[in-house]
Amino acid sequence: MSSAPRHWSKKSLAAQALGHVDPITKAVVPPIHVATTYIRDPDNQYSSGYVYGRPDNATVREAEAVIAMLEEAEAGALLFSSGMAAATAVFGALDPGDHIVAPTVMYWALRRWLTEEATRWGLKVDFVATDDLDALKAAVRPGQTKLVWLETPSNPLWTVTDIAGAAEIAHAAGARLAVDSTASSPVVTRPLSLGADVVMHAATKVLNGHSDVIAGALAGARADEFWARIQRIRSGNGAILGPFEAYLLMRGMRTLHVRIATQMANAAELAQRLSAHPAVAQVLYPGLATHPGHAVAARQMTGFGTMMSIRVAGGEAAAIATAARVALWKRATSLGGVESLIEHRASIEGPTTPCPPDLLRLSVGIEDADDLFADLDQALRQD
Repeated sequence: MSSAPRHWSKKSLAAQALGHVDPITKAVVPPIHVATTYIRDPDNQYSSGYVYGRPDNATVREAEAVIAMLEEAEAGALLFSSGMAAATAVFGALDPGDHIVAPTVMYWALRRWLTEEATRWGLKVDFVATDDLDALKAAVRPGQTKLVWLETPSNPLWTVTDIAGAAEIAHAAGARLAVDSTASSPVVTRPLSLGADVVMHAATKVLNGHSDVIAGALAGARADEFWARIQRIRSGNGAILGPFEAYLLMRGMRTLHVRIATQMANAAELAQRLSAHPAVAQVLYPGLATHPGHAVAARQMTGFGTMMSIRVAGGEAAAIATAARVALWKRATSLGGVESLIEHRASIEGPTTPCPPDLLRLSVGIEDADDLFADLDQALRQD
C-alpha cells in the first residue's frame, strides 16, 4: 500500500483503490489472490495474518478497505457473497426473542425473509412506515427492540427516512440502527455519520455498477461485540465474497463517483420531463420538490440518487405494455448499473407487494438522457 495522504478526496482515493501498488511487480492494479491456504511459520504462528480462505482473503481485504474509507467506518467493512447474505448476517447476530422494527416498504426478498425465516428463529418483527418518525417511535419497545432496520430511499417507492431522527429513537430504546443504503451509495449518503451503527449495501448494485458481480457489504461504526458476532457469522457460514468477485467490485468502485454523477444528472432530467408527460400519472423521485421525502433527502443526501419509479396513467396493463415496447431501456431486474433498466415490480413481488400495479421501476444509467427519454416517450405514447 502506498503512503497516499488521507486528506485526498474520497473520489481520488476510490479511483486509485487507495493507491495500492503491488510490492513485487509494482503493478498499479492489485493481483487477485486465489489461495485457500497459507504456510504456517516454524514457530507454529501465521505471521502473514492469513490462515485459510473461508474467513479471510487479501483481495477481499483490499476491496473492504475502499468501502470502509467511503463510509468512514471505524470498525471497517465486511464483504459477503450477496446483499442478502450481508443483511441476514446482521439479523443473525441477534438473539431469539429480540424485537426488530423494519420498513413497510423495503426490498421484497428481505421483507419476505423477515416474515418467513426470521420468525422461525424466534425473532419478532414489526413493519412500520419508518419515514413517519412518530410511527417509528411508537413501534419500538424500550428494552425489547434490539434492531431498527431502515432502507432509504426505499425500493421501489423511494420513501426517504430521516436517519439521524431514527438513530435517536433507536438508541433511546436501547436498539441499534442498521441502514440499507443500496440505492444511495456512500457517495450520496453516509449513514454512519448520521448516527447509524451498521450500513448495508447490496454491492451488486451501485457500488459495482456493471451488472457482473453478486456481492454484499457491511460497514460498522464501532468494533464492538455485535460487530464481532457478525464477523463470526460470515466465517462460520462461509459467506465471504470470492476473490475474483472482490477484484471486479474494486474495479467498479474506481469509477463510482463519475458513474453516480452522470446517472444522477440523467435521473434528475428524466424526472422533470416525465412529470409533464401525459401518459405518466406520477413520478416517484426524491429530487422532485413534490416528493414527500424531498426535504429530508436534501438534508441528508448530497444528491437524489439514480432510481425512480413512474406510475402509468393507463394502469397495470398499460405499464406492462410500456415496458414491453422499450428498446434502449432493458427489461431486467436489479439496479445501479451503467445500463438503464425498466421493470414492472408488482409482477416480481407478487400479491403481498405494497407496490402499485401501475408502477414501473427505472434504474437510470449513463446513456444519453435525450435517448432515454425518447425511448420511454415512444413506449408510453403507443396506448
